[in-house]
Amino acid sequence: MPPPSDNPALQLIALPKAFYVMQFPQRETIPADIISELTFGKGEFFSITRTTEEVSIVGEVDERSPEVCKPFATWGCIRVRGPMEHTLTGILASLTAPLKEAQIPIFALSTWNTDWLLVPATSLDKAMETLQDDGWSFAESVFQ
Repeated sequence: MPPPSDNPALQLIALPKAFYVMQFPQRETIPADIISELTFGKGEFFSITRTTEEVSIVGEVDERSPEVCKPFATWGCIRVRGPMEHTLTGILASLTAPLKEAQIPIFALSTWNTDWLLVPATSLDKAMETLQDDGWSFAESVFQ
């Protein structure tokens, strides 16, 4: 399923650092050094999502990241350049369909401005190639 538009906001960016995904039981205390990432972290992305079942924490690892996060840093990240208009539809579906066909697992998140697609770090190159073959384009390289 090719990209729904040639809109520059829909170009993709592969981020150079590893990302972590952690899960905590809903009522478990989250370590303070992880929570401090919300205010003081330097990474490109940090998210905390709480449901009635669990708490998911996703972040980009850098030299200042808490040590407890680093063993979970097994994900690469591709983000939609954005910002995207809220009238756009099918962006995640268009992104994930070719990855499904290539059997690349994903962990997807959305923010007000854009979508973030995490894939296993070992599959990042294959994911980028798969998306390019499907018609998606990558914006400026951040691997400098």
